[in-house]
Amino acid sequence: MTSPLLIAHHDGVDWVTLNRPDSLNALDPSLIDALNTYFEGLQRNRSTRVVVLKGAGASFCAGLDLKHAMKRRAGQEEPPGVTESLDSQRRIADIVMLMRRCPQPIIALIQGAAAGGGFALALAADIRIATKSARMNCAFIKLGLGGCDIGTSYFLPRLVGVSVASELILTGRFIGAERALAVGLVSELVEEGGLDAAAEPYVDAMMTASPVGLRLSKECINMSVDAGSIEAVIAMEDRNQVLCSRSEDFNEGIRAFLEKRKPVYIRR
Repeated sequence: MTSPLLIAHHDGVDWVTLNRPDSLNALDPSLIDALNTYFEGLQRNRSTRVVVLKGAGASFCAGLDLKHAMKRRAGQEEPPGVTESLDSQRRIADIVMLMRRCPQPIIALIQGAAAGGGFALALAADIRIATKSARMNCAFIKLGLGGCDIGTSYFLPRLVGVSVASELILTGRFIGAERALAVGLVSELVEEGGLDAAAEPYVDAMMTASPVGLRLSKECINMSVDAGSIEAVIAMEDRNQVLCSRSEDFNEGIRAFLEKRKPVYIRR
């Protein structure tokens, strides 16, 4: 049986592929479980320093597998209870929380549709690169649900501002690649088939950072987004810089800079 999630590790980088292309990589229980297991396993993983997340086939992820969900519900004599529904809901939301908690930066490569839960996965990444075919939306409100789901009402206003976020959440309309670039939702647009190559410079730049420095930088960004004051942010930055400056990685980084070469960090 084909795995719903493919993981290829190359020299400190995990290339993670949503692997249900016949269903536009829609989130069924097997893929949801695989994503939870993978991102939970990154918490203490020191061999993986960067994650590249992408979708097999024509689309990144079309969101929840509605056909599977409706088929399952049709086989039940009664609708699921509140507790069961909340457990299912939280199992999906856990993925984006684990993505933010994991210390590794995540680069999402988006082609075709990134809808609903797929959009949420893209938003939970640290950097997004898209092809010109990319179309993203908060599909939830079009399904008779509330428009805020799986962290979208947290991520979107912080990425594009309240006005654009409100438009997307309240209407469910798609945002195309060109506008996504204009509002800062994605970092770069590339031609079809060019996503992997476009990710390489980002990966290379991150891999020249010290392992501890890279992890603490993601942590600091996360905390700064919700910090109550600049004093709180400065305190976190000061703590991180002192920690990094006491490591052997700092000495190697200085040597490499002065010798005009790439640093070679000890894996840990």
